[in-house]
Amino acid sequence: MRMRSLTGLAALALLVSACSSDPEPTPGEPSASPTLDTSVSPLTGLHQGSPPKNAAFLVKIENTHSGEPQYGLDDADLVVEQLVEGGATRLAAFYYSTLPTKVGHVRSARTTDVGLAEPIDATILASGGAPKTLRKIVRSELPYYSYDKRSPGWSSDPTKPAPYHVLWNLRTLADAADASVPPKPYFTWGDGPTSSDVTKKATRASVRFSPATTTNWSFRDGKWARSPERAAAGQVFRPETLIVIIAPVEDAGYRDPAGNTVPETVVEGSGRAVIFTGGTATEAVWHKDGRNDTMSFTSKAGKDITLKPGRAWLELVPRGGSVTY
Repeated sequence: MRMRSLTGLAALALLVSACSSDPEPTPGEPSASPTLDTSVSPLTGLHQGSPPKNAAFLVKIENTHSGEPQYGLDDADLVVEQLVEGGATRLAAFYYSTLPTKVGHVRSARTTDVGLAEPIDATILASGGAPKTLRKIVRSELPYYSYDKRSPGWSSDPTKPAPYHVLWNLRTLADAADASVPPKPYFTWGDGPTSSDVTKKATRASVRFSPATTTNWSFRDGKWARSPERAAAGQVFRPETLIVIIAPVEDAGYRDPAGNTVPETVVEGSGRAVIFTGGTATEAVWHKDGRNDTMSFTSKAGKDITLKPGRAWLELVPRGGSVTY
C-alpha cells in the first residue's frame, strides 16, 4: 500500500508534535512471520484446543465520557486504542474466543481499522463509516457489518442519544457472519521478554496520544489497569501485557462533520515499542513488513523478543506522542 507524506498536514500537526521529538530507533532484523498453530489462540497465544466456530470480530467502541459505560469489554481477547479526529481516541476490540451478548457503545469505522483487521481477516463491526473508509473496507475484501446496514444483532440504548446509543449482540451476528480461522497469529508468542531484555521495573505508565488524550496505567495483582476507566462495573478489561508502539500517521483523506482532519495510523514498517509485562518495561522495536503481517519485536540490538501468552492491550501512539514510565 502506498504511504502518503505527513508534510503540510496542518490540522494533524495540532494533534501531534514534530517527529524530531521521538527519533526512530535503529531496527534489528525481525524473525520470519510464524505459521498458525490452530490449537493456540492467534489473539492471546493461549491454548484453545480447536478454533471457535465463529468469525473473529473487530468492534469499534466509543472511548469518551459520552459513550460510557463500555459494555462487554471484559470478553475481548485484544484491545487496541487508536487516535481519531480532534485528538480523541477510540477502541478496536477483538472478539474471538468469547462473544458477548451486549457490546458497545458501537461507533463508526476508520481507515486505520483495515490494517488492524487484516492480519487475522477479522470481520469489522461498526455503526457506519465515511465513504472513503467504506471504499477501503470493500477493497480489502474484509467482511463488514454495521448499524447503518441494520445488520443482525443491533439494539438501541434508550439512555443514550445518537450517535452513542448503538449496542450489539455478537452471538446473534455470528449466526449470520461466516465462520473463519485466522491465517496467522497477531503477535509472536513465546516466553516473553527475558531478564536481559528488560529495561527496568515499571508499575506505572502514561501514554499521551495528543494534548487532549492521555491514558494512564498501573500494575497490580499481575495485570494492568487503565485510567480513566470507562468500562461498566464488573466488565473491566485488565491485560497481562500492555504494548505501546510509536507509528506514523497519515491524513485519511476526509474530514469529520466538525471539519477536523481524520488521521490514519499506519501499522507497517518498524518503530519504537515498549512492552510492559510482569511489572517491567522493555524497550524494543516493533516490525511489520506489511499491514496484514504478524507483529514481531526485537531488542535494539536485533534479538527477537516474544510476548507472553495472555490478553494484551495495544496502544497505537502517533509519532510526536509519548510514553513515560
